[in-house]
Amino acid sequence: VPKYTKFGGLSMPIPVRYHDPQRRSADFRTGQGNTSTSGVEQFSISRVKDYSFAYINGETIQATRGDNNAFLQYLTMEIDGAFNSLTRSLAVSLYGDGSGKIGTASTVTAGTPDVIVLNNAEEITNFEVGMTLVAAASTAATPGAAITVTAVDRDAGSFSIAAGTASGKIAATNVIFQEGDYVTASDRNKVTGLDGWLPSASPSSAAFFGVDRSQDATRLGGVRFDGSSMPVEEALIEAASKVARDGGRPDTAFCDFKTYASLEKSLGARVRYATLNAPDIQIGFNGISIVGPAGEIKIVPDLNCNPDVMYLLQLDTWSLNSLGAAPQFLDLDDNKILRDAGADAYEVRLGYYGQLGCSAPGYNARVALA
Repeated sequence: VPKYTKFGGLSMPIPVRYHDPQRRSADFRTGQGNTSTSGVEQFSISRVKDYSFAYINGETIQATRGDNNAFLQYLTMEIDGAFNSLTRSLAVSLYGDGSGKIGTASTVTAGTPDVIVLNNAEEITNFEVGMTLVAAASTAATPGAAITVTAVDRDAGSFSIAAGTASGKIAATNVIFQEGDYVTASDRNKVTGLDGWLPSASPSSAAFFGVDRSQDATRLGGVRFDGSSMPVEEALIEAASKVARDGGRPDTAFCDFKTYASLEKSLGARVRYATLNAPDIQIGFNGISIVGPAGEIKIVPDLNCNPDVMYLLQLDTWSLNSLGAAPQFLDLDDNKILRDAGADAYEVRLGYYGQLGCSAPGYNARVALA
């Protein structure tokens, strides 16, 4: 997604024109007398914050100091791990609705240990050993007490917690969050991603960054297409046709790896591959290329993408807006490594302040595949 790293002030306006002035007619006086003007709304996005920390033990630093390679490997491993954790958090959020949900429980079985099976096994990519979680009945309900992941079974799409700790804290159908991301009912503490900008249901009149999207649910809330009864390729083409009909030129589609594999197999000998070059950085992503109604569409698999959903985007309508780099060292005092005043340890602080924005939601689509 394109980046803008100078998001200063308290908020950022993103104007959207969702209809042209309708002062026209075959009759001069009728057209002149019409009072219609352009329909312009302005999303006013505000930054959210996210943090990650690397904690470095003092004894280990001393023990490896004589071996520069060992010291650098230890230091780099911890800091890279913290960066990766924060980057994953941001990447998952870019597909989310701002609530921070990372999965939904299907079954909760008490035992030694207690085991939680996810509703969609593909969501297991969002869970790690040591992660502290909370659960709630929905993204509008109050979360329960925290639980800690002790083991992850990625094949089964499940994770374990200590025996006897599930009761009263997590139940079947509960939505799951990482602790601190969702604190009170209806929180939106994370970046509002594609599921917020392109919701699965037609948006209501409730304000979204200050805008009543029900005035034109498509141009202000994106195209919704149900492709669950179609092959992936057909669903993508049909959705692209709907977007093109409304003036969009979608060029990129993102999906989970399971969906990508299904598409690749269904195309067979007709498959064409392409490289998508990410803006502003020297990196490319390999993907499948198909020709849509408004031009070439590159399909890119992403482990952070919500399962059974494909997001069909016109990338130049999106931007990740941040105050400085996202993520970055939090070192305004020029000290990247800080001493822990209460322990024999040192801390590295990482974070970002940002929000995703879209200047033309109607040129993008959410394609349901299940």
